[in-house]
Amino acid sequence: MKILHPFEGLLVLKPEVFADERGFFMETFNADKFAALGLPTTFAQDNHSASVAGVLRGLHFQLPPKAIGKLVRCTRGKIWDVAVDLRKDSVTYKQSFGIELSADNKKMLWLPAGFAHGFCALQDCEVVYKCTETYDKAGDGNVAWNDPELSVVWPLAGAPILSARDQAAPLLKDLNLPF
Repeated sequence: MKILHPFEGLLVLKPEVFADERGFFMETFNADKFAALGLPTTFAQDNHSASVAGVLRGLHFQLPPKAIGKLVRCTRGKIWDVAVDLRKDSVTYKQSFGIELSADNKKMLWLPAGFAHGFCALQDCEVVYKCTETYDKAGDGNVAWNDPELSVVWPLAGAPILSARDQAAPLLKDLNLPF
């Protein structure tokens, strides 16, 4: 499994793909390989979402004590996946990292706890992600996808399709985060 290190703790994973005329095979999770990379080897919840092109989801996070790490991959279509570092003691605090994840490139993004996560659907898509904690409604948080302090660059052709929750998301300056 090839990895890239964009920010401390944030990893882009490129699994080895075995393909032939029948299709392909790849490991999306292997406890021994994840342990060797210093990643979690147990996950508490798997999520699967579908979005039409133009949907933007995020930027979401979960607060302690159930702050979550996520392993994200796109199984159909193509997304622009974004991680924003909300860890106040990090040298990359308030910085974002974006990467195209697609069914074709099979890359995965590992986000440790303390990052906000979001994506925009570049095509109709399905996204699967493993979480290190179960969902905790009381600790569910979000920050505005277009917060000028975060300077996230979204490759959008026009206005995104947003949920009511994401339309009303607060700016980072209005949050008091414990990360």
